[in-house]
Amino acid sequence: MKNLYCSFFGHKYEVTKKVTYHVKEYRCRHCGEQVTTSGNGGLTLLTPKYKEINAVLERIHQKRLKRRELILDR
Repeated sequence: MKNLYCSFFGHKYEVTKKVTYHVKEYRCRHCGEQVTTSGNGGLTLLTPKYKEINAVLERIHQKRLKRRELILDR
């Protein structure tokens, strides 16, 4: 029944995780489908491959933020 709503009206995505400033993970409120921002800015299904890519991106992003914070504190 949940997929029926999405097939008629489309998905209602909510941000579940902010990986970087531009990359986010989303989940549909109704059917639970998970998607992420792709390299060209569109949405693509969140597969294990994309989960791993997002984890690496998040780790790199956090390191850069910490480094920038240390430089600004000087």
